[in-house]
Amino acid sequence: MAKQTALRPFDEQIDRRGTDSTKWSSFDDDILPMWIADMDFLCPPAVVAALRDRVEHGVFGYTLEPKDLRDRLVEYLDRRYDWKVAPEALVFLPSVVVGFNLACQAVVRPGDGVLVQPPVYYPILAAPKNARAVAQHCPLSRSATGRYEIDFGRLEATVTNRTRLYLQCNPHNPVGREFSEQELRRVAEIALRRKLVVCSDEIHAGFVFDGRRHTPLASLSPEIEARSITLTAPSKTFNVAGLHFAAAIIPNKILRERYVQAKRGLVSSVNALGYAAALAAYREGDAWFEDLLAYVEANRDFVVDFVRSELPGIGIGPIEATYLAWLDCRDAGIPGDPYEFFLREAHVATVPGAIFGSQGNGFVRLNFACPRATLVEGLRRMRSALREWQERPASDLVDEATAVAWHASRVAG
Repeated sequence: MAKQTALRPFDEQIDRRGTDSTKWSSFDDDILPMWIADMDFLCPPAVVAALRDRVEHGVFGYTLEPKDLRDRLVEYLDRRYDWKVAPEALVFLPSVVVGFNLACQAVVRPGDGVLVQPPVYYPILAAPKNARAVAQHCPLSRSATGRYEIDFGRLEATVTNRTRLYLQCNPHNPVGREFSEQELRRVAEIALRRKLVVCSDEIHAGFVFDGRRHTPLASLSPEIEARSITLTAPSKTFNVAGLHFAAAIIPNKILRERYVQAKRGLVSSVNALGYAAALAAYREGDAWFEDLLAYVEANRDFVVDFVRSELPGIGIGPIEATYLAWLDCRDAGIPGDPYEFFLREAHVATVPGAIFGSQGNGFVRLNFACPRATLVEGLRRMRSALREWQERPASDLVDEATAVAWHASRVAG
């Protein structure tokens, strides 16, 4: 196993090829993957040590949750977000995606409405249909600076007498917002007045920048807490997504019982290694994460500066949270889908914006949670591809059909 250096542990470039990594094994070797939301860093040493101890035991039968896990997670929520939660409010799950799908199963009936706000993490868009409910779209509004906000008038108008559930994403994937306490209080007021349950995907809560601290919606008042299902996981914060552990926090006993009832027969239990990693991360991972957060925040600053100065025609709004950059390519003169352009011409894999909803057409999402050298390489590839395209003589770019044909000839050659 590669060892971290003492001074800049997150600069180490770890070879993940040949490990069946979704991120690194889904494309040819000449493609630099900057797409799916996992990080190219070693996990916290405490997590690695806990997993090593568990593996060396050598028996992996059916597993109960560790006795200390609930208390450690409760302490973590109090320490990080000043949110006091009872241990019995926790429901352990394999993933946050499972969590918001279960929320739909528990709260809505076929034909009921589920409020979603695109562009948003694409499994959220699919969750209402999985429960035979109706997805009620209330898109976020985007300012001239690229900052996204909730249009509260439109939000209120979208709610109908069949709306039962609001699927919220905060910190927001892909647009990088950490909604303010004032915004969250307005969400809570509407939810309470219209008798909505709010399921809040807060998996990126650790990655909040510029000295801010994440505010869980459910922490604002006992009233909104009673109508909330909050989803959290160590997977983003501590880079253990492949170990499949998450938690739904549901202080309302009746709502929690409905949720657990929906879970029965549909969801497998968390595995032994997922439990071991979660316990170690919540108990001993804070110092490691503070160092990581500083590194990723510096990467955030580098991405924003580079895009604004070196990628003409590509816009980037403020990134308040997450390690994901939302790039507006609509004014760059790129033919077709910018995802395809950068994959083909820069050999950089991003995520196509359209999968986050039609509001993402012309955008791509880029993951900057990687060693700085990897980030620099990816951005330079994108700059070279963009410059080569933009510097083509105008006579060569008669129309988009000509442009696409030119790209096809480049690929064939």
